[in-house]
Amino acid sequence: MSGDGGVKRIGMRDVADAAGVSTQTVSRVLNDYPGIRDATRERVLAAVAALDYRVNNAARALGTSLTRTVGVVASDAVLHGPSAGIAALERAARARGRWISTAYTDSDDPADIDAAVRHLLDQGVDGIVLVAAHGATPLEGYDVPLVPLYGESGIRQRDAAARVVDHLADLGHRRIVEVAGPADWREALARTAGVADAIARRGLAREGRVEGDWSAGSGAAAADAVAAHVRAGATAVAVANDQMALGLMAGLAARGLAVPADVSVAGFDDNPDAAFYTPALTTVRLDVEGEAAEAVARVLGDEPTLPADPVLVTRASTAAPR
Repeated sequence: MSGDGGVKRIGMRDVADAAGVSTQTVSRVLNDYPGIRDATRERVLAAVAALDYRVNNAARALGTSLTRTVGVVASDAVLHGPSAGIAALERAARARGRWISTAYTDSDDPADIDAAVRHLLDQGVDGIVLVAAHGATPLEGYDVPLVPLYGESGIRQRDAAARVVDHLADLGHRRIVEVAGPADWREALARTAGVADAIARRGLAREGRVEGDWSAGSGAAAADAVAAHVRAGATAVAVANDQMALGLMAGLAARGLAVPADVSVAGFDDNPDAAFYTPALTTVRLDVEGEAAEAVARVLGDEPTLPADPVLVTRASTAAPR
């Protein structure tokens, strides 16, 4: 380990020593200067390959061990959660005198995510944070730390989802429908686990589970299934994010079901528009700024400060069952 808490990186001096040449010669070979003898060029390139030296790293060329840049691999950045996370990471990195460099991928294919990670590695980033990490996202096998924005265990995600169910139970709801996020997302799995934990702990019944894709459209598409459960006796819905909750409430209204008179609906994230939904949405808020600061500290090898606990925000979309 290096003194900064990260993994020791290979610099141009290491390549030069291995090849038996000067750092200037290494630079000339890497930048394809003419006039380099073939044997010298081959020795340098062999050393580069053997040491897995990353070419696009200005800080290493200057003989330092840090680029002062944190990499971010992000998918589905048009959604509120990932976009808010990226903005929070930028602020957290700047607070530590770093910048962020972001590679976007809208695929859950591990090979595509690996390509984004390696693109950032070629820039010499000091560590990488994964935003909106899919379940198949590789977290190991690289020469810098990789951490998901909300942590591998998702413990605060579980706690936040459980708080939503506890709120519904405290209002008197006993039969709850879940509208979950996509099952290949770490965050969706953690939120589903939190719903299941609280339902079991409170002795409630989970009437059904419908899976969406985080979008308002998928929430609206879930309305038929949710309405059927409501007409069979369910009185509340725990939704994995606010955007799906928005679509669900519109879909339920189109089917003649009023929120909260016929069914209570609660979301997750407390996005900036949630207070202006009709009705205003009960939801739960994570400390995104704290989560980002913790993630940046972890990739830099520093001692992190834990984020604040999730906060339940009670609004008009939930009420006691009638």
